Amino acid sequence: MDAKIAMNPNRLVQYLQKPASEFTRADIVRYCEENEIEFINFHYCGWDGKLKTLNFVIHSAEHLENILSAGERVDGSSLFPFIEAGKSDLYVLPKYRTAFVNPFTEAPTVDLLCCFFNGDGEPFESSPEYILHKAHAAFKETTGLQMETMGELEYYVIAEAEDLYQVPDQKGYHESAPFNKFTDFRTEAMRLIAQAGGRIKYGHSEVGNFIQDGKNYEQNEIEFTPVDIEDAADQLVIAKWIMFQLAYQYGVELNFDPKITDGKAGSGLHVHC
Repeated sequence: MDAKIAMNPNRLVQYLQKPASEFTRADIVRYCEENEIEFINFHYCGWDGKLKTLNFVIHSAEHLENILSAGERVDGSSLFPFIEAGKSDLYVLPKYRTAFVNPFTEAPTVDLLCCFFNGDGEPFESSPEYILHKAHAAFKETTGLQMETMGELEYYVIAEAEDLYQVPDQKGYHESAPFNKFTDFRTEAMRLIAQAGGRIKYGHSEVGNFIQDGKNYEQNEIEFTPVDIEDAADQLVIAKWIMFQLAYQYGVELNFDPKITDGKAGSGLHVHC
């Protein structure tokens, strides 16, 4: 067995016995048919940087094939402020390598990230993912090299303050539970991100730790491993979506702002090339 597949947490990789980079439409169709998948979700980033979602309930094998091959029309003027309403037709087509089983839905669901295309079937030049693609293509053409990157995703979890096992102000670096209050949140997020294809290096608590107005502010970090820069961007977008969804379930606030308040450690999205 391929050592890269043997312990891969992505269920599609395990089931299909091939890396995600080799997924085809036929692979996704087979997985859906043989695992009684009921929904397909398309995700894509608008100009605001937030992940958008389009849900499909599968009603036939033909319908599933059509979804995965033809994609769907969306209103570009609602996603990008510079698109005129009268010329707003865009199309989203799935990237098969990004497929993963949605960990939050009750009904079995497969999610995929999408690319934008215009009405002529050409890539939408102003979409964030295509801007990155063009930059990477220019880099490869100029240097003959491929750009690989890794991100350090720093964030604060904000919740009601507790009296037990408090950490001194700005002394939270690599603290363990129970001093680090949201170890379980971090490790659960890491597990779900890995199942969705994220290549994680490690996670740990960070320096930032303080109490203000009855709230505990706890800084943590999830760091990724170097991958193709376009894959790295996909992984970070999915990771932040998973973390916000998980924070909602935990009933806590998640904050990625660079500077949360004066005099306290700020959070960065450090990208190493």
